Amino acid sequence: MAFLKLYKDKLKHNFDFLHKLFTENNLDWGAVTKLFCGNELYLKEVINLGFREIHDSRIKNLQKVKEIDPTVKTCYIKPPAKRSIPDIVRYADMSMNTEYYTLKLLSDEAVRQNKTHKVIIMVETGDLREGVMGDHLIDFYAKVFELPNIQIEGIGTNLNCLHGVMPSQDKLIQLSLYKQIIELKFNRKLPLVSGGTSVTIPLIMNKQIPAGVNHFRIGETLYFGANLFEETTIEGMHDDCLELFTEIIEITEKPKVPMGEMAANPQGETTEIDESLYGETSYRAILDIGVLDIDPKYLILEGYNFEIVGSSSDMIVIDLGDNPEKRKVGDLINFKVKYMGALGILNSNYIEKTVE
Repeated sequence: MAFLKLYKDKLKHNFDFLHKLFTENNLDWGAVTKLFCGNELYLKEVINLGFREIHDSRIKNLQKVKEIDPTVKTCYIKPPAKRSIPDIVRYADMSMNTEYYTLKLLSDEAVRQNKTHKVIIMVETGDLREGVMGDHLIDFYAKVFELPNIQIEGIGTNLNCLHGVMPSQDKLIQLSLYKQIIELKFNRKLPLVSGGTSVTIPLIMNKQIPAGVNHFRIGETLYFGANLFEETTIEGMHDDCLELFTEIIEITEKPKVPMGEMAANPQGETTEIDESLYGETSYRAILDIGVLDIDPKYLILEGYNFEIVGSSSDMIVIDLGDNPEKRKVGDLINFKVKYMGALGILNSNYIEKTVE
């Protein structure tokens, strides 16, 4: 049976590396846990690292965090949907917002629940996902400051997640200037200037974070040690805190070329026939995991002497050549996985999650 393993010693190592980096630069940070899809076992491991601030884009996941430790500060990191407003106020101490209509609903609900709900206003800085346009910002804050039971904690931005626009020192300076303008205009303090996600870490390492930007939301680099600027692993960090183990459920020497009239498979793909391979055979193994759980392109094959030749909803087929390692049915084959692959695995009810 396939399973995903979290190595808590490697996760702790990555946490210590990043905590030192943020502390030395006088920056606050919280853990983004949306990767874990509310898995209680893994959420406990993240909280046990010492995080007092957890960010997620699913309110049920933040509810789970509150059940584990009600004292942890929770932040909902996408503009709230109208129908989720009661639960946002109930389980998220803070949310990131871009629409006055939504903020009015949050205010009304916070009054009903007798709570003060904190918000960060997201600003558009080029990636064209969420964010208030800069030339509307003053008018936007003017209205939001008047809402009861809403406490404006700061200003923030998000880059790279949609069109791939990278953060830069200039863009973060722009964000810091917005903060200064708002504070001067309204004589209000904005405690947080949230400069972004894991993609900003190389800027921190290169001392390129402007004064005023003091908060970050970190997920991928915590779990995968990723330098998203260079698409490499940061020296001194682990890229294998999570590892996927799959089991061989069939292994047979078979022809390399399929036989019979060809058509598209259920995924709409057609196989190109390499006529030079007619008559050749190899050992093909079937793994007990399929595209229902993970797209094979997110499996990291570095260091292996086999290739993935195809997949279906519940199975992945690999070509072992002449099977030099004498693999057999029941053997486990383990993979490092990319972020989006791990996300699929964590969202699957069919893959066991373990901690070591």
